[in-house]
Amino acid sequence: MTTSRTASMTSSSTGWRASAATVPIVALDVPNTESALMIVSHMGDLCRFYKVAGELFTGAGPAVVQSLVDHGSRVFLDLKFHDIPNTVRGAARSAARIGASIISVHATGGRRMMQAAVEGAAQGARDGKPPEVFAVTVLTSLDAQMIGEAWGRARVNVRDEVLRLADAARASGVSGIVCGGEEAADVRAQYGDSLKLLVPGVRLSGSSSNDQVRVVTPREAAAAGASYIVVGRTVTAAPAVRDAMRQVMAEIS
Repeated sequence: MTTSRTASMTSSSTGWRASAATVPIVALDVPNTESALMIVSHMGDLCRFYKVAGELFTGAGPAVVQSLVDHGSRVFLDLKFHDIPNTVRGAARSAARIGASIISVHATGGRRMMQAAVEGAAQGARDGKPPEVFAVTVLTSLDAQMIGEAWGRARVNVRDEVLRLADAARASGVSGIVCGGEEAADVRAQYGDSLKLLVPGVRLSGSSSNDQVRVVTPREAAAAGASYIVVGRTVTAAPAVRDAMRQVMAEIS
């Protein structure tokens, strides 16, 4: 790690922590705009950053992004683009034009595809500020055995795969990567602040992991160096939604 990178980091008992605060993003895993805006209204000033993924975007269309922006929120458009470079360039350009602040692509699409996403985001930038492009490494719903079955390998080391894809992502010029909290500290230690880290699969202690496999708490993700964390059902399905969100904020502050 270079001296400049080291200067911008602080050590902790669980790894490296970026000096900037960890930003929480609430997942709007609902089927329509009305349900999404109900969550936003309930959250109020506790959250100003939301994730729109396949279910909501397919059900509500691009207009839901504009609705969230109009309500003063930032949007992580998590559609995980994975296609030929020209198609991904166009998709990223369109995502930028509708107001997304972060967009995701699959790192396994390769360097040319990731570079095309960065180019498209810049071309579609609103007010001269393009969205950040994050490359998804290994989904947090998969463990080593599941990845091996999907990729046709007898043995897989999740950490090594994440680091390998992180290196390709960094070379492609994306803003950061999406990785599990279990791998975040290793990525931060190896690449310093040259990559922002977005950690999904974040759960409060005692919450169900649902269909996620590699989960961490907000405190663990922040200590590992997460720039952003995504919280979903651990907050939105909690008996007291605002109390759950306040607990998330307390753990990452």
